[in-house]
Formats: sequence, structure tokens, C-alpha cells
Amino acid sequence: MALFEVLAPRRPLRYGRGRRWVTNLAIVVIDSAILRVVFPMAAVGAALWAQTRGYGLFPALGVPPLVASVIAFVVLDFAVWFEHLVSHKLPVLWRIHRMHHADPDIDLTTALRFHPLEILISMVWKAAIVVALGAPALAVLVFEAVLNGGAMFNHSNVRLPGWLEAALRPVVVTPDMHRVHHSVIGCETDSNYGFNFSFWDRLCRTYVAQPQRGHEGMTIGLSSFQSAAPTGIVWSLLLPFRENTADGDEQEERQAPTEPVNRS
Repeated sequence: MALFEVLAPRRPLRYGRGRRWVTNLAIVVIDSAILRVVFPMAAVGAALWAQTRGYGLFPALGVPPLVASVIAFVVLDFAVWFEHLVSHKLPVLWRIHRMHHADPDIDLTTALRFHPLEILISMVWKAAIVVALGAPALAVLVFEAVLNGGAMFNHSNVRLPGWLEAALRPVVVTPDMHRVHHSVIGCETDSNYGFNFSFWDRLCRTYVAQPQRGHEGMTIGLSSFQSAAPTGIVWSLLLPFRENTADGDEQEERQAPTEPVNRS
């Protein structure tokens, strides 16, 4: 995807790679280290733990492994979509999640830019779903791999051919679709929450087809932090704890009505 971004970029980066990449890659290293300590086997470990004890809905109902795997993949994808939606709606979770949105550019490393607290919360949520379902461990492993790969794909700064965009978007979240979610315009930030399947946003009426200002003209990030500050590692990790007078204005802007958006 990094090579693809160089060969077919969708839009110029305002702050380039340099410091942004160092920060975003450092964040994922920190996330991985913390996760390894708190959840040594992560969601797959939760699935193995539940499996050895016969816990979960699927074992209780005697659901065949293949059917259980398919259902688990779909349910987990919706669970991640719902978690993402809630992280925008609850102020305490938004303070954590906004570190992801503070990136003033968007490329494949933005997919790695999640605060350690958000990673831990997300893992607890996914583990709870996995145990409740009794999801097969292999299905959970496949889901985690697809989720991470899909996130780097749909955050990437690439220009897909029109025919490929049209073919993928009804089912898969494309870079153009997810880029809308990183707009500074409130009604666009509060849309297109999907990471893998695109139809959750269509079904739940949170889908916006295109940014109001176009992909080349749109502004990425948060209106309160339009500077190089979010490209720093310390600034980014401290953001959830920072008392910022711009927070109120930011919340008002996200909730304020704007011109009609294209949901077709």
C-alpha cells in the first residue's frame, strides 16, 4: 500500500511522511507492547479460552464450525462498526478517539494511529463478543488479519480506477469512502464508520458518498488542530488528557447543521 501511494496518490500530503510516519509507527509499537502485556493472546486467546470451556452461543446451539465462522466474522465486523460509532457519540470516548482524527493528513499509517487506551477498550469489547458467541479461534484470527489489512487499505492515499471503486464500494469500504470520515466538516466526520463492510453505513443511514469539497479540496483532521502539532508523538499521546478551550467549539461544529450531503 505504501508503494501504491507513491505510484498513484489521491491527494498531496500537507505534512509529508517524515515526522508523521515516525509518530504513527511509534504509536503502533507502543500499542502492541501494551496489548501484549495486558492481553497476551488478544481476541484469539479469548476465543481459545472460551472454546476449551465450551462457553458461548454457538457451542450451546450446536452450530457447525463453518457456519459459526461466517456468522462470527459478520457479527464482529458490525461490533467494530458500532464501537466506532459510539466512540464518536460519547464525549469520554471521543476524547480518546480524536487522536486518530487529529492526524492532519491521511494515509496508510493513519490506520495505525490509535491511542493505547482505545486499543485496550476495543480489545475488551471484541473479547466480550468472541466469548459470548463462542466464536471459532480461526475465524477470529482471520477477522483480525482482515480488519488490520482492510484498515490500512481504506486509510491509504491511493487513487483507485473508477471501475474498481464502483465495483468494490457496495460491499467493501474503499479509500475514497473512508476519507470522507476524516473530513473536518462535522456531518462528514459523523459518517462512514465502517472498516471492512460498507453496507452497515447504508443500512444505518450514516453513509455519505462524497465530500462536499471534493477529495482534493477537502480538509483532513480536526478543525481545532490544523497545525503540525498532531504529528508529534508526545502531543498525540497526551491529547485525551489535554484541557483544550477549543473542545467546546469543536463539539458545536460537529453537531451544527451544514449544507446537504450526498448520501446516494
